[in-house]
Amino acid sequence: QVQLVESGGGLVQPGGSLRLSCVASGINVAYYTMGWYRQAPGKERELVAQIKNDGSQNYADSVKGRFTISRDNAKNTVVLQMNSLKPEDTAVYYCNGIYIIYNRNYWGQGTQVTISS
Repeated sequence: QVQLVESGGGLVQPGGSLRLSCVASGINVAYYTMGWYRQAPGKERELVAQIKNDGSQNYADSVKGRFTISRDNAKNTVVLQMNSLKPEDTAVYYCNGIYIIYNRNYWGQGTQVTISS
């Protein structure tokens, strides 16, 4: 059974930081394209950051220079470090793992991030 369990969300003031973690079980994150998506109320889910099995990364333009995705293969964990947070970053953040060749696509349950003063 595959599980992606997110943690680290919360309420923080603008300009603050949060660190989201996604602990995977049932898959090996080293072989998957792992990503963080977010969905704000009334909006579609969007890709925030992604790290491929070769270590290459891509980011949404809106978070470039502020967010960093990383992977710890030993802990089977993917982390999203979020700095200089803005109110528009408020959303539910979801961890995702994709293995295209085997048509595998898994989602976590989401963690709420709220940026407000």
